[in-house]
This record gives sequence, structure tokens and C-alpha cells, in this order.
Amino acid sequence: MSGNLLKKSLKIPGLYILFSLIPLLTIAQQQKTKPNIIYIYADDLGYGELGSYGQTKIKTPNLDQMAKEGMRFTQHYSGAPVCAPSRSILMTGKHSGHSYIRGNYEMGGFADSLEGGQMPLHEGAYTIAKMLKERGYHTGLVGKWGMGVTNTTGSPLNQGFDYYYGVLDQKQAHNFYPTHLWENDKWDALNNHSFHVHGKIDPKTATDGDFEKFRGKDYAPAKFTQKALSFIEKNSKQPFFLYLPYTLPHLALQAPEEYVRKYIGQFDEKPYFGENGYAPNKYPLSTYAAMITFLDDQVGIIMNRIKQLGLDENTIIMFSSDNGATFSAGVDTRFFNSVSGLRGLKMDLYEGGIRVPFIARWPNHIKANTVSDHVSIQYDIMPTLAELTGSKISKSDGKSLLPELLDKKTEQTKHEFLYFEYPENGGQLAVRIGNWKGVKRDVRKNPKGAWELFDLATDKFERNNLAAHHPEIIEKMNAIVKREHIHPHILDWEFIDPKIIRN
Repeated sequence: MSGNLLKKSLKIPGLYILFSLIPLLTIAQQQKTKPNIIYIYADDLGYGELGSYGQTKIKTPNLDQMAKEGMRFTQHYSGAPVCAPSRSILMTGKHSGHSYIRGNYEMGGFADSLEGGQMPLHEGAYTIAKMLKERGYHTGLVGKWGMGVTNTTGSPLNQGFDYYYGVLDQKQAHNFYPTHLWENDKWDALNNHSFHVHGKIDPKTATDGDFEKFRGKDYAPAKFTQKALSFIEKNSKQPFFLYLPYTLPHLALQAPEEYVRKYIGQFDEKPYFGENGYAPNKYPLSTYAAMITFLDDQVGIIMNRIKQLGLDENTIIMFSSDNGATFSAGVDTRFFNSVSGLRGLKMDLYEGGIRVPFIARWPNHIKANTVSDHVSIQYDIMPTLAELTGSKISKSDGKSLLPELLDKKTEQTKHEFLYFEYPENGGQLAVRIGNWKGVKRDVRKNPKGAWELFDLATDKFERNNLAAHHPEIIEKMNAIVKREHIHPHILDWEFIDPKIIRN
């Protein structure tokens, strides 16, 4: 159509309306071409608890298939070795020296009447959800939040989410058969009886009925999947972001009976009677394996629904864990080789506490069956999603992983260092510079204590302390701590001697 003919046609009323709609249609098309984003977060899943990461006793076929169809990272880190700070670091893109939440600061109690959550995110926090909402995404959270309950600044509705369903208080998440969950700040009653999840059973008189008292009818993770599917279906015609932090396989040991039966008889196991907290369980090894297999099945259900809706090629799905495997109440991480022999577990800044699985899948964008040894961390996710959805941001300590994901390795920026501080479990620091990893423990009692230094290229199990041979590396790490530590807003998290920071 020539320019003159176009001008004439624009005078025709019907065509005028049609051409006037073209900019709006173009905007709508551009919005829909933005990829849907699903980030699935496990709770206390160890580095070695998936088949694609070497697990041999626990079956995880769906996540293994996800790894075959996408990219599996071998040197990916959570931001902290426990729940709440990891989630804050992920959501805000700030490392633990800058993050508003740095520990599992407990408020309230276990009883429903005492539900108080943890330290809530502050009103001015800039989250992934807020960022994506600004970019035209409908945002949803289904699962465990842990950064503020209803009537606080930390409610998900105050932190960028259009919709949420799940557990707000990590203490409530200890029970997989709770009396209630939350939906948009409203109580959702479940068909479960009330019981104290940290109760005990007398080994001398224990019966099957005693163990059954710690099981209900509505399994919270199954409810999460139902709500996640509903969110996906309702928003399938527009770009959406779904943050899906399951509570599996965190304690207590509780799983649907049909999943536990898949493993009973395979392991030599003895009952757990609740002596170290959390619910008693007759088949602790089988139940732990069942919880991970149940989680794996939920990932499969989500991926299948995405395919059925025709969204597969326009949806990036990521999977990771908030920290390393746990260590008590019937869990046997040695038996399952839960952290692939790495040193430490949850609550440690050794590799076993913070190195976690990370799988990303996006058909025709992320090359299938690829393995990345790029050193990355969960505060990289925010800048990754920023670049993915249109423009970079400067409000993050992370570096976008998009070049690595899209096989543009020459464009991938590497971290000068990774920084970790953890105020609990004695107070710990860790810094990674290249393959050098420094760890400092018991900082509260001994603020001037020595660093341990490991060369992860030759010593990924952190057995050979080389600190005495490389004072220049230790000096760099001290400088990083001095530069990166910002004093927290509560005294409980200030475990680094201010005099050392000033010196």
C-alpha cells in the first residue's frame, strides 16, 4: 500500500478504527512474547538428592528429565544456609551482608493462636515480584513465604504479588497436615485435626495408631499444586510469574501413605519416636525418600500442564533449593549421601550447607542436556529475570545468568567474589574468590579467629586448610568483609565486631 493510498484509507471509518488499534495490538503481542516464568524452590533439599546429581536411592524421574531437557548447574549456591534469609536474598537480589533478613528471626509460637511468622520484609523492599509486575507480569506465590504474616509489611500482597496461597510462618510449615493455609490474607481451613507436630511416642508402648495421629487428610504440598495449576490456567493468556516454594523435604517426616509404600522394604530402618523433635514416624527413611519423590511428581504435574496449555516454548522453569540438607529428627543424610560427600549441612557455610541443585529449562532457548560449571548464586536470579524481561537493573548484588543460559558464554560476566554471612550457629563468614573458598566459624566468641582456606578446584570437600600458605588471599577476604558488611537493623544479627569493620 502506497503512502497516498494509506492516507485515503485512513479516512474510511472502519479502516480508521482498525489502524488506530494497531499500536494497542502491537503492545499486547509484545507483552505475550515475554516468557512466563516459574521458579520452583525446594526446602532443605541437598545437593545430591536428585538422580541427575548422583542420587541412587531416591527416585526423581521428572527433575531428571527436566535436567535432560535443560541446563544443570554444578556450582550454584543458595544465599544462606537456612530458610528465611535465603528467601529474602532470592527475592531481593541482595547478598547476606546487604539483605534486610539475615536469620530465622522467630516471632510468635507453634499454636494457631500464636502464629507470628518471622521478621517481615520492610515496606520499601524491592522484590522480584514488584519488578516483574512493573513489566506487565501477573505475579503469584504458592507455597512457603516466611517473610511476614498477615497485617505486616511482609505480607506477599505488600511485596508485589497479585495472588498468594500457602504457609506464611515457617513454624506452621513444620506440619504437612496443618489446620489451615492462607489465601490472600484470608484463613483457609483444611480437613486436618489439630496436633502438636513436635510430640513424642513412648517406644515401649508405641502402636501404629500412635504414629497415625501425626497424619491428616489434606496434604499441604498437594494443595499447593492445585492452586499453582489454577493460577497458571487463569493467567495463560498473559505473561505470568509463579514463585512456587514447596515445603518439601523439610521436617517433619510426613508423606502420603501411597508414596511411603513405594519405599517400604527397600531400606533397613527403625522407627523414629520424636525424641529429637518433629513428628514421630514408623518408616523415617522411606518417608524422607517419599517426600522427595512426591516433590518430583509435583514438578512433573506442573510441566505437563504447561505443555497441555501450549505454553512450553514460552515458559522458563527453574528449580533450586533454599539450603543444604537437614541433619536431625530421623533424617539420615549419610545413608542417602544427601550432599554428595560435601562438608557440612544446613546451618553451615561449608559447601554442603549452601551448594544446591539448580536446573533451568526453556525449550528452543536453553540447549538441552547441558551442564554448566559457572559459579552462580541465588541473588543472580533477580538480574537474570530483569534482563530476560527487557532491561537490566542496578539494584542487585547479582549478575545476570542469561548469557550462560542462552549459550552465549563469551558474554557471561563472572563474579569477582561471592559473599556470605550468617549470624546464627555461632556466627559464620564465607567468601569465594575464583576457586578459593574461605570460611570463618564461631565469630561471635572469637571475632579475630582464623580463616580456613580451601582450593575448591582440587579440594571440593574442604579438607585441606591452606590459610597459612596464602596470607594474601586471607587479606583480600578480610577486605571484602569490611566492604560488604552493612550493619543489620537488629542487634541479634550483628555478630561482626564493629571495631574490626572500622579498622
